[in-house]
Amino acid sequence: WYMHPNGQIPAYEFAFGDVNPPVHAWAAWRVYKMTGPRGRRDTAFLESVFQKLLLNFTWWVNRKDAEGNNLFSGGFLGLDNIGVFDRSKPLPTGGFLQQADGTAWMGFYCLTMLSMALELAQTNPVYEDMASKFFEHFIGINDAMNSLGGSGLWDEQDGFYYDQLKVDGQMIPLRTRSLVGLMPLIAVENLETAKISKLPGFKKRMEWFLNYRRDLASLLTYCEVCPFTGNRMLAIPTRDRLRRALRYMLDESEFFSPHGLRSVSRVHSARPYRFRARNEEFRVDYVPGEGNSYLFGGNSNWRGPIWFPINFLIVEALERYHLFYGQSFKVECPTGSGNMLTLQ
Repeated sequence: WYMHPNGQIPAYEFAFGDVNPPVHAWAAWRVYKMTGPRGRRDTAFLESVFQKLLLNFTWWVNRKDAEGNNLFSGGFLGLDNIGVFDRSKPLPTGGFLQQADGTAWMGFYCLTMLSMALELAQTNPVYEDMASKFFEHFIGINDAMNSLGGSGLWDEQDGFYYDQLKVDGQMIPLRTRSLVGLMPLIAVENLETAKISKLPGFKKRMEWFLNYRRDLASLLTYCEVCPFTGNRMLAIPTRDRLRRALRYMLDESEFFSPHGLRSVSRVHSARPYRFRARNEEFRVDYVPGEGNSYLFGGNSNWRGPIWFPINFLIVEALERYHLFYGQSFKVECPTGSGNMLTLQ
């Protein structure tokens, strides 16, 4: 009802033009899987919503990829309250942000659309081409996230993903440790060999990528094969980068709390992140109680409290990683405790 003919979906009733996280595909995919057991689900519903979401995905690509390089920016992406700037407005520095969370949301969106297309292609081969499109698009997003300009939005020194500010051709990482840097972890999906074997067109195209784009293999998790199931995994972080990001996520002095993951690392309680531009200081503090920022009308405080929806998406993602890695992947939980656990 509310989608614009150009594909944009409004954010909320008081600002239709804002851009909120593209979670509609994820929600529709979950609803579809609830409609019944495999083979008896409402494919008409899935096909109908897929067509509309295809318009919305294309709108995102055309409007929010500033340089056409698969790094996304602009819009109120749901994590703005923990950013250095109000990202819905022009930046005080000029230039634009290349957003770790915005790009991760699009990788997540892309993988969900791929899952939908693969499901629809089981009974309608027309959707094989759409599945190939989303597979290839995810590879492009993944490549940009991890390696564009050398390392993409990944900081090899810190072992974390950061937003980057691009001004006058210079790339400046905004080193705030927040959920923004953990969002790339949710972009993960397992491709079932049994499904792919029934889709000769998609399988041929995928194998072409695996054979002729080996240059991407070192930084992308798209050619790993599970030794137990034979399934493949698509994910933004490689195994090593996932492990390094989880060290922060499971650290009690950073994100890990008794009640869930903090939205901003507790390290910023003693060491707020500061950024100066045009004689003005911008900062991000860890303030889990009353906010100290006047952004978004004052005390719109998400700089520390636990965000339940994002925690849910991260838990779901960890389950998908575990389905692929199984017992071969264990991490310290909490970090530094010596207690090794799987991701289950």
